[in-house]
Amino acid sequence: MKFESVQLPFGQPITEAYINRNNPGVEALFGSHAAEAAHWEKRLNWLNSHADKRTTADGLADALARYNAVMNNNQPAVKSNIDAIRAGAPVVVTGQQAGLWTGPLLVIHKAVTVIAAAREAASKLGTPVVPVFWIAGEDHDWDEANHAYVRSASASSEAEPSKLGRIAIKRPSGARSSVSRTKLAPDAWADALQHLSRELPDTEFKPELLMQLEQAAKQSESLSDLFAATMGLLFGKYGLVLLDADDPVIRALEAPMFEQMIARGDELEAAYTSTANEVKELGFKLSADVTPGSANLFMFDEGERVLLHKEDGGFRNRKSTKTWSMPELLGMAANKPEQLSNNVLTRPIMQDYVLPVLAVVLGPGEIAYWALTGRAFQVLGMEMPIVVPRMSYTLVEQTTAKYMAKFELSFDDVAYRYAARREAWLKERDELGIEARFAEVKAQLHAVYQPVMDMAAGIARGLRDLSETNLQRIERELAYMEARTKDAHAHRFDTALSQMDWVAVSLWPDGKPQERVINMADFWNRYGLSWVDKLLEAPYSSQGGHWMIYL
Repeated sequence: MKFESVQLPFGQPITEAYINRNNPGVEALFGSHAAEAAHWEKRLNWLNSHADKRTTADGLADALARYNAVMNNNQPAVKSNIDAIRAGAPVVVTGQQAGLWTGPLLVIHKAVTVIAAAREAASKLGTPVVPVFWIAGEDHDWDEANHAYVRSASASSEAEPSKLGRIAIKRPSGARSSVSRTKLAPDAWADALQHLSRELPDTEFKPELLMQLEQAAKQSESLSDLFAATMGLLFGKYGLVLLDADDPVIRALEAPMFEQMIARGDELEAAYTSTANEVKELGFKLSADVTPGSANLFMFDEGERVLLHKEDGGFRNRKSTKTWSMPELLGMAANKPEQLSNNVLTRPIMQDYVLPVLAVVLGPGEIAYWALTGRAFQVLGMEMPIVVPRMSYTLVEQTTAKYMAKFELSFDDVAYRYAARREAWLKERDELGIEARFAEVKAQLHAVYQPVMDMAAGIARGLRDLSETNLQRIERELAYMEARTKDAHAHRFDTALSQMDWVAVSLWPDGKPQERVINMADFWNRYGLSWVDKLLEAPYSSQGGHWMIYL
């Protein structure tokens, strides 16, 4: 199997600075670095000496055992890892909102990274380290979670243009609640699977894929349930432990931390504000809103997830139509913690309270907003865990590699200049000089028409505008004819262009990296689950990186 390292844009300058270690001020925001072996030992020692800063190992293990027995197929490797947590093992954790059939491939890459990171940490430290996936079921952005993209069946034919198929599940009517609390009817799963079946080409693996996803749907009431069940199918044998942040049993464990976050909300706000100012002084833009007066917590009010704001020693919703006193909210945290949830700034702290986090695997955007949280950890007597950049991959199939070689396309060509390369390829085959001929006709038109325009303007001033309008109309018709001629010429090369487009839709679909668009069902359908094993064989680095994997 062939691997090739390439560099994708980081997208977040502060993340690039952290990974490349070229800005001491940025590294200080995190307090440690994944590349430093000594920092791993230090973090492990801190966890062992500060067990009082988090929930009990027994309580956590009980909650994980109950959830994974149902949603993770009771896998032996998972049970063994939960036993290790009960015995005091630290974890490496990653997470994502619950997308349809796991969402885009980057979710798979996170799981692969967290498994690899836990393995490496265990080897370095000489102690068990457990990989955990934190399912952000508390998120309420349905439109981000409800869909999946695959390459359509027609995209596998050389005679048809390559395209993406989008499968989506409509949000049921009702309150804008979390994804985990949005219940779906069996018909919704059946319709989605039928749509998926239509979009995917027929392969030897397709019946098994659809059967497995159907079985997962039967045990699922929500997208979070389906996400967990699907992740169990893919990674249960590797011991990946699953946790839904909106699980009521987990919420009960979180109660003491919610109380602290409410009681010390002003201190946390000051910490976030101070760090935000430091980030800006270092020359970086903020990647998350640090809003004055925000409690950085959500409440489920009549089923809807609403952000809380501080006001006059109490709390209110965004529109100020409802208010709660400090004692009321503290009582809710203590007795009904399932009515509360975290936002992007307090979630890292809650995760560190629930789990013995040795390290956290994050994507580029996540690293950027975690940079804002270091002082907030310290307010509560905690320390930020080690941040590990997630690995990313582009899967290159044999057909794709063959077409890349045929048309002399590099990965950068496909990612950053595909339209220009495609157009240039067509121009090279334009023996008629279509573009030049139309340009010549346009120039001749101007030369012939100008005397007419001048003559008309000399007769009546108003005819100047009319003649210009008339010229523009003729030019539009000429441009239309040029476009149709180019289309007809391109049609002669439909098979070749479809092959080129296959490369684009496979490696850089919809103008984005493969991992941000295509769903894992696409590759499961073509290769079974062998490609997941190949991802786990790929090179791993605690400083992240991107690899092209040739299947």
